[in-house]
Amino acid sequence: MSTAVRIRPYRSDDAAATLEVFLDAVTVTAAADYSPEQIAAWARPEERTVAEWDAGRRSRSTYVALVDGEVAGFSDVDPSGYVDMMFVASRFAGRGVATALLAAMEEKARALGATRVSADVSITARRFFARRGFIVHAEQHPVRAGVELINFRMVKTLRGSPPD
Repeated sequence: MSTAVRIRPYRSDDAAATLEVFLDAVTVTAAADYSPEQIAAWARPEERTVAEWDAGRRSRSTYVALVDGEVAGFSDVDPSGYVDMMFVASRFAGRGVATALLAAMEEKARALGATRVSADVSITARRFFARRGFIVHAEQHPVRAGVELINFRMVKTLRGSPPD
């Protein structure tokens, strides 16, 4: 089934919906690859408020993906091409939401003058990013709430840019 995905800039009234997407992606989708202790340390819903979440999204160049008018996912990119967050609600998995978001973030990075895009990618998202031309530069072990997680620094040279 093909579903139209529309990408637009984040607005403050997206805060609750994007926080819900984040928590769902971490606690449902990523739960296949991380232990319950790791998921709890990563998600930390009791420590997150909609107001603080909104401030965080507004401090970045955040975009939301809409499917039938509903927030299905979100992402961001900074002028260096770093994607800090990219999450899709589990019920929208496999519907092209992440692909549309990543394409939009790559285009935004190019417009900002970046020659590559990079992200700290979860075990869950590693294959998705690899299929889109990202390569692993390092396995990382960040600590969240005293619990060690595993992720991967992945990088992609943008088309038309000189390689590193």
